[in-house]
Amino acid sequence: MNVCVSPQWMRYDAQQTRFPYRTDQMEPVNIIREHISRRHFLQAFSFFAANTALASGADIQQSNAGARASDSVEYGRSTLPRGVRSRRVDTNNGVVLHILEAGFEAPDKPCVVLLHGFPELAYTWRHQLLPLAGAGFHVIAPDLRGYGRSVSTAVTFDDDLLPYSSLNRVNDILGLVRALGYENVAAIVGHDWGGPTAQWCSLVRPDVFHSVASLSTPFLGSPTLPLSTKSRRLASPAKALFHVQLHA
Repeated sequence: MNVCVSPQWMRYDAQQTRFPYRTDQMEPVNIIREHISRRHFLQAFSFFAANTALASGADIQQSNAGARASDSVEYGRSTLPRGVRSRRVDTNNGVVLHILEAGFEAPDKPCVVLLHGFPELAYTWRHQLLPLAGAGFHVIAPDLRGYGRSVSTAVTFDDDLLPYSSLNRVNDILGLVRALGYENVAAIVGHDWGGPTAQWCSLVRPDVFHSVASLSTPFLGSPTLPLSTKSRRLASPAKALFHVQLHA
């Protein structure tokens, strides 16, 4: 029996030694009963993996092709899939965040929050929004403070950095989910610079953020607070403020 590896799937064909989609690199493999050599297995598996990836890419292109001209988003109208919408939400923390969301059609779904990195936007999560919504979640991906459509005025060199401290970024996300009506979140996921924000959300408010995932940014732990400093010389107020901002 001859086995050919098809760009569609692996097929067993007892009649043909060539498959209609056969390439020059593909050779029929002769199998005698149950014996398969290691070389034959690796050859078949490599073609299978490569062509599955190509097929997945074609599926994504077809999905995007069917999602043209979405009027429910502020950017990515020709690339974001239907079922994703955007809106602006006042966090009650001094910033209005632009968000992309999916799975919003039915109430009372568990919430998942996706935080992008630098220099990215909520658009980073475009391929994850619908699959998570299909799994039964209300998925929220904000443009974080200082990014994208969440910027009301231009960010300048002389801007105060305190609103971008870790604890205030936590307050941004906490205010966002509460403004959307959630008392707790099933999971918060952060990529790159969004990772520390996700980590601190879970560390500071575990009652709200029940689980956390961090991509490409390991958690280094909370800063160690000074101990037995009564007899030491106090740092200047400016240095103390810088220390607080750096570790917050």
